[in-house]
Amino acid sequence: MSVTRDMTDSYRAPGRAFARQLREGVSEARVLSYLMISCFIIFVSQLPRLAREAHLDPSIPLDARAGAAILGWLFFVPLVAYGLSFLLVLVQKVLRMQAHAFTTRMALFWALLVTTPLWILQGLVAGLIGVGPALTAVNVILLAVYLIVLFACLRAAGTYLKESQS
Repeated sequence: MSVTRDMTDSYRAPGRAFARQLREGVSEARVLSYLMISCFIIFVSQLPRLAREAHLDPSIPLDARAGAAILGWLFFVPLVAYGLSFLLVLVQKVLRMQAHAFTTRMALFWALLVTTPLWILQGLVAGLIGVGPALTAVNVILLAVYLIVLFACLRAAGTYLKESQS
């Protein structure tokens, strides 16, 4: 199945869509591409917000804001994401859950890729409406969807690991 179809299926049944991704045999290169594509889409989605901020405060031009954002999203966030996946594996082991570094990384990065349409919405709301209840609502929805997809993927990864060991 295509990645975009799996992404849309993840909004209905995230565990099943993620299990399908695992059964297709995923490599580290594919997982890294999920992370980098997600970060690039999120960077692009933040451009309306950056343009609004540059218009309201011209002391920092848009190109400087965009340069800082691309540095953050394409260089620093991937490093933080790998560190977060390591911490998530440790938490899973402490809680005596089925954990494997690769499937945990994939779950974390897949959940980020699945939520990229919501990141685009968040960037548009931040750019067109600005700070307010609408942006807060979109941020809450984005976080909730990310966590739901992440935990469903982690559960599916645990089931996948149990099945592959037996």
